[in-house]
Amino acid sequence: MLIGAGCLCGCTSVGPDFHPQHENWSEHWSSASIAQVTEQRTEPDVRQWWRIFADENLEYLVAQADAQNGDLKIAGLRVIEARAQLGIATAGRYPQLQQVNADVLYSARKRSDGFNPRSGAYWQYGVGFSIGWELDFWGRFSRAIESADASFFAAQANRDDVLVLLHAQVADTYFALRTAQARLHIARENARLQKRSFEITQRLFKSGESDELDLQQAKTQYLGTLSSVPVFESQIVLARHALSVLIGRPPDPLPELDMQPGKEGVLPLVSRAVLQDVPADLLLRRPDVRAAEWQMAAQSALIGVAEADLYPSVSLLGSLVWSASSLTGSPNTLAVVGGPSVTWNVFDHGRITNNVRVQDARLQQLIVAYQNTVREAAREADDAATALIAALQRDSILYDAERAARRSLTLANTIYREGYSDFQRVLDAQRALFSQQDAYVVNRGNAVSSVIALYKALGGGWYTAQPLVDPATRMQMQQRTDWGDLLDEPAASSVTGGKPEGPVQ
Repeated sequence: MLIGAGCLCGCTSVGPDFHPQHENWSEHWSSASIAQVTEQRTEPDVRQWWRIFADENLEYLVAQADAQNGDLKIAGLRVIEARAQLGIATAGRYPQLQQVNADVLYSARKRSDGFNPRSGAYWQYGVGFSIGWELDFWGRFSRAIESADASFFAAQANRDDVLVLLHAQVADTYFALRTAQARLHIARENARLQKRSFEITQRLFKSGESDELDLQQAKTQYLGTLSSVPVFESQIVLARHALSVLIGRPPDPLPELDMQPGKEGVLPLVSRAVLQDVPADLLLRRPDVRAAEWQMAAQSALIGVAEADLYPSVSLLGSLVWSASSLTGSPNTLAVVGGPSVTWNVFDHGRITNNVRVQDARLQQLIVAYQNTVREAAREADDAATALIAALQRDSILYDAERAARRSLTLANTIYREGYSDFQRVLDAQRALFSQQDAYVVNRGNAVSSVIALYKALGGGWYTAQPLVDPATRMQMQQRTDWGDLLDEPAASSVTGGKPEGPVQ
C-alpha cells in the first residue's frame, strides 16, 4: 500500500502552471536613441561596465563596496533565508508527524491496614512511535516547494538588483566628486585672475587713474567668484562622506582618492556604452525585472496550495507501541496499528474558495506590477540615452564657447590697457569665461551621469566576486547555529542572469 501511495503522491497538481507574462513589444523592443549611443563589443563586459572609464579609483571603490556595503550584505543574507525557507517547504515531501513517546510508571497497592510501598509495588514501562504522512495527492507540497523555489531565485535577483544600484551609485557619487573638484579648480583659477584685476584697479584708484566704480565692480566680481569656493569644497566633503558609507566605512576624507596634480579639472567623456546583447534582452534580464517575474511564479504556485484545500486530504497513519510490567507473570505487548485517514473540510468551501480568489488576485497584481516594471525600465533606458545625446551635442558647443570666452577676455584686457574701452568689458569677459568653463564641466558631468544611468537602466553591473556571506559574518552565524551547507554558494548562480521561462519545477 505504501508503494502505491508513493506512486500516487505528487501525480496531480491543482492550480495553474506558471507562464511568463511578456508583452509582445518587450521581446522586440528597440530605441533609436539607445542605438545612437551604444556599440556591440566584447569588452568591457556589461556586468563590469565601470571599466569603460579606465579609472583605478573607481575600480577600487567598487571592490570595496562589494566587500563591505551593508545593504549588499543584507541582500545576501536574504538569499540564505530563502534557501532555509525552501528547505522548510521541501520537508513537506516527508512524513509530517513523527512522534516518540516513552513512559515509566511506578505503582504500589494500598492494603486495608495501611499503605506499604514494599507490598505489591511494580514498575510499568511503555514506548510508542507514531508516524503520519499526508500524501501529496493534489500537489499541495509540490506547489509549496515550487513557490519557495521561485522565491529563492527572486531573492537572488533582488541581490543582483542591489549590486546594479550599488555600482551605479558608487560611480555616480565618485564622478559627482570629480565634477565638484573640477568646478573648484575652475573657481579658484578664475578667482585668481579676478583678484589680479581687482588689485590692478585698486592701484589705479589709489593713484587717481581710475574711479571707484571700477574698483567696486572688480571687487564684487572677485568676491562673488571666491564665495563659490566653499560651496564646491563642501560638495567634495559630502561626496567623500557618501562614498565612505557606500564602501562600508564611517564618514572619511578618503585621502586615497586624491587626484594627481594637473588632473583636478579633467573629466572623461564616454560617447558610447558597450553592450554584448540587444537592448530588449538586456531589459528582460534586468535584475528587478527578473525578480518581479520570479515573484509572479511564486505567487502562481500559491494558488495551487490554496486550491488543494478544496479536496480531501489523504494520509497514512501508523503506530508501534510496546508495553511491559515488572509484575511477575505480566505479558509484554507489542502492538502495530496502521491505516489510511481521509479528512475533508466540506463545510469550509466558501472560506477556501475565497482564499483561492485572494491568491489569484495577488497574482494578477504582480502581473501588472511586472509589466509596469518593464515599461519603466524601457523609459529609464531611453531617457538616459536621450540625455546622453543632448550632453554630447552640448559638449562640442560648450568647448567652442569656452575657447571664445577665453579669447574675449584676452582681447578685452588688451583694449582696456590701450584705453579703447572701459573696465566693464573686462568684467563681462571674466564673468563669461567663468560661466562657460563651469557649464562645460557640468555638462561633462551630466554626460558621465547619463552613461551610468544607461547602464543601470539596462541592468548592467550585477556581477561581484564576493560570496553571499563574507567570512566574518559566516563565522559569527555558525557559532550561533548549525547551518549545514546553507551558507555555501548556491549551485545555480544568479550571475547567469536567467529568468523563468515556464512552469517552475
